[in-house]
Amino acid sequence: MGMFDAFDINASGMTAQRFRMDIISQNVANANTTRTADGSPYVRKVVTFVEKDSQTPFHHVLNEATDRYSGKGVKINGVYEDKETEMNMVYDPSHPDADENGYVTYPNVNIITEMTNLIDASRSYEANATAFSASKSIAVQGLNIGK
Repeated sequence: MGMFDAFDINASGMTAQRFRMDIISQNVANANTTRTADGSPYVRKVVTFVEKDSQTPFHHVLNEATDRYSGKGVKINGVYEDKETEMNMVYDPSHPDADENGYVTYPNVNIITEMTNLIDASRSYEANATAFSASKSIAVQGLNIGK
């Protein structure tokens, strides 16, 4: 592993977690959006990550003693709509988006889940920032040895 590989790995982790926090913020901001541009309620979005530049599954990389770390970080695999969680149906016949039975379909966003995910993403970002700082400190100490 080269000297700058640690920087690349930590930077990719920070970038991915920052993007995840942006999507979580979007979910929270649209928690009560009953009508989007296409007329349907907002659907919660979820971010998935994969190992960057990996050509083999993780267990192969882990088991091969001669294989150097090939991943070199994480990348965003995609942003998907959460179709598994049911939408929230609330009885409010006075709402303009109520159906013929008086129920309004609210987004499938659970604020507690989103805040928990936000804390997780924030802690992951902090861990990557701390590792980046430690790698930088090690690199500086290595350069000072050569003086």
